[in-house]
Amino acid sequence: MKYLAIETSTPGASVAVVEDASTLAAASRYDRVGHATFLVPAIDFCFDQVGWSPSEIDAIIVDVGPGLYTGIRVGLATAQGLAAAFGIPIVPALSVDAIALEARTGHRLIWSIVDVRRGEVAVARYRPVPGGVVKEGSVDLVTPEVLKAQLIESREESLVVGDVSSMPEGFISEVHRAKVGRPRYPYAVALAEVGRGRFEKGIYPDPDEIRPMYLRDADVTINWEKVRQEGPWGAQ
Repeated sequence: MKYLAIETSTPGASVAVVEDASTLAAASRYDRVGHATFLVPAIDFCFDQVGWSPSEIDAIIVDVGPGLYTGIRVGLATAQGLAAAFGIPIVPALSVDAIALEARTGHRLIWSIVDVRRGEVAVARYRPVPGGVVKEGSVDLVTPEVLKAQLIESREESLVVGDVSSMPEGFISEVHRAKVGRPRYPYAVALAEVGRGRFEKGIYPDPDEIRPMYLRDADVTINWEKVRQEGPWGAQ
């Protein structure tokens, strides 16, 4: 199976083309402003590297959040446009899942966080298991103070991954059973691994039904009908 993975929910944007479990090409860029000028050229670059066209893709795996409004919109709108133009299924995946999967190691409880601005982070907990991780509970929107209290209360050896640098200075120093790890941002290759299993099991919605996971009201909304009509490269 051939997959295109699109990751734009954080400042660390990336794209990957994957065949089965093998990554054939990838591109990434760090940009806190936006990903609109990066995404389509990055997809074209990856396709050129492997000699594929969009019509050959079996599924698009796209990060639907949580994360930054603009980045999520850019990635999902592009995926929606490609799906409409070429009849490709879309598998939605979460940024926190991709971060946790890449961080899987040892016995520590993994706390995956994504900075969503306004003094809050999205956080989810994962238990390492052979071959991956299992999420425990929901994805929550909390302040750094609440997250710190949760880490202390858990009384477990913990690994905090994601955009830890967005937390207050000295945040982790008072949590004696926790340490900081990597990655900082989700990566398209890990996102592809998250989505591939779901696609193979047929666990994905109709492309028109996919919506972002913002965790709070978005500032603006997307004209989805216009996106489907014009495609990811705009009206011709």
